[in-house]
Amino acid sequence: MLDFNVIVIILISLTMGCVAGYFLRQTLAKKQEETAEAKVNKIFTEAKEGAAEILLSAKDKAVKTFDDMKQQEMERNRQLMETERRINRREEDLKQKEKGIDKERNTLQEKGKQIIQLRDEAEGIKKEQIEKLEKVAALDQEKAKEILLDKVEQDNQEEIIKKMKRLEADGKEEIDKKAQDIMTLAIQRYAGSQSAETTTSTVNIPDDEIKGRIIGREGRNIKSLERLTGVEVIVDDTPEVIVVSSFDPIRRQVAKSSLERLIADGRIHPARIEETVENVKKELALKIKKIGEVTVQDLGMTRLDPRLIQLLGRLKFRTSYGQNVLLHSLEVAYLSANIASEIGADVAVAKKAGLLHDIGKAVDHEVEGTHVEIGMNLLKKFGISDKVIDAMKSHHEDYPFGSTEAVIVYAADAISASRPGARKDTLDNYLKRLRELEGVANDFEGVEKSYAIQAGREIRIFVTPEKISDLQAVKLSREIADKIEDALDYPGEIKVHVIRETRVVDYAR
Repeated sequence: MLDFNVIVIILISLTMGCVAGYFLRQTLAKKQEETAEAKVNKIFTEAKEGAAEILLSAKDKAVKTFDDMKQQEMERNRQLMETERRINRREEDLKQKEKGIDKERNTLQEKGKQIIQLRDEAEGIKKEQIEKLEKVAALDQEKAKEILLDKVEQDNQEEIIKKMKRLEADGKEEIDKKAQDIMTLAIQRYAGSQSAETTTSTVNIPDDEIKGRIIGREGRNIKSLERLTGVEVIVDDTPEVIVVSSFDPIRRQVAKSSLERLIADGRIHPARIEETVENVKKELALKIKKIGEVTVQDLGMTRLDPRLIQLLGRLKFRTSYGQNVLLHSLEVAYLSANIASEIGADVAVAKKAGLLHDIGKAVDHEVEGTHVEIGMNLLKKFGISDKVIDAMKSHHEDYPFGSTEAVIVYAADAISASRPGARKDTLDNYLKRLRELEGVANDFEGVEKSYAIQAGREIRIFVTPEKISDLQAVKLSREIADKIEDALDYPGEIKVHVIRETRVVDYAR
């Protein structure tokens, strides 16, 4: 029973505790609610006050910004108006200037017309005066001018001669010195030498008995050799020597080598001759190619067509007035390169043009045309540059000089060909050249006699002093030199020496 009462009490206590806790919680919640609401209201109030302040500040800033923009707009409008006023003023100034220019143009045109009119009037007066003077003097204008010039020339003859000689001497001395320096240095840098060649070769034989075997029965052996090689074999009374003659050095070399082999072998008959000649030709072809290759290597050239190199080798067996053409071409190449380096020209072009300038001579007996034209066609065929072709084609003045390198090759060719001992010339050609040189001088009026001396390097001309004055002698030397340049072909230069002597003779009795 006690336990039930305790339980009831406990339940009642629990119930009352729950009710009390409920009310207590409600009271606390209400207080917390009132506190939160107060905070919210406070925050809301503060937010409203802050928003009002921000709105007020924004309004102030907006008003201020609007005022600033309005002020800027007013300033821009003011500047635009000022700019417009300046433009208008400039337009007015330009209009005024244009009016002034038009006025000046009209004035100048009027003055120009007046000047033309005055000039025409002056020309008319001048022409009228000249006609009157010509009528009075009985001379036309050209004749009067000629008389006046002759008078001035006679009155100042001595002074004119002195000035002419001084100017000519000064200019010639300077040019000659520079040219001599360049040429001397170029020649010194290339110290090559040449010996003139002939059109015959000799073959030594051990004894005269072999001559009969070379001739053969009824001359069949020698005829076979001449037919196969295209040379003339001369067997005369000269002891232990047979002469091979031909203008073509290659043919002559084939015949000479074939003879030497036949003599060494001892078997000499037409079949053996034919076999030997064929073998020599093949070996010579290889030798020619080797010569061309060595030549190109010595000059430091590359990328030349093998066929062109073969033609270069053939020049070894080609002569011009007794001068070996390959050695001459090598000499021209070296001289051209040296001269080009001295004056700042293209060394490679000058060297290659110098080497190839006579390449046409390798086949000029097989192809029609001059060796210059043949050479130009060959070089174009083998892909040589136009610069090189232009530089080599003028070395005989067949074409105008198109470049500095062309003049260099021309000069180097003249040096190589005209130096003493380089070439042989026939006596007839030599005498003919001297006669032509004297003939050119003798054709001029006032020339008494002339003599070509120094192997045609100088011509001395004696004039009649009564017909030729000192000034006219100066003119005559120049005219004769020009005539020689136009009429004659010659290597190097020719000195024209005009001599005017006045002799006065009297007697004492």
